[in-house]
Amino acid sequence: MAIDLFKELLPSIQQTKKHVLEDEKDYVPFVVNRMLSYHSDSILHANEMNRLYELPNRLQYDFYFYSIRAMKRGWASWIKPKKMEDLPAVKLYFGYSDAKAMEALKVLTEEQLEVIRKETTIAP
Repeated sequence: MAIDLFKELLPSIQQTKKHVLEDEKDYVPFVVNRMLSYHSDSILHANEMNRLYELPNRLQYDFYFYSIRAMKRGWASWIKPKKMEDLPAVKLYFGYSDAKAMEALKVLTEEQLEVIRKETTIAP
């Protein structure tokens, strides 16, 4: 029977210290590393596991289990990228790539963006 990553596996590392990993397939390194990287006391552990990604899942779990102190931590929500509504318009107007258009959005004023929106909008 598969164990739940968020209800059993992560709490076993962070709070309960009850060893629950039976099948290595239940351990998802990317998700565990990402969740632990949001806490200041475990970010260095997550960085170390990112560096040693080739280790078997059991060893990664054991590293976290035995090295992170048990304590109640708040639930960290994943950081989501900002949605840039004006990015396609700036790309089209200047002929920029995504990276250059994002940099341009940082310095463009609202008046300049209005002009760009009007120039790049296709009238019906």
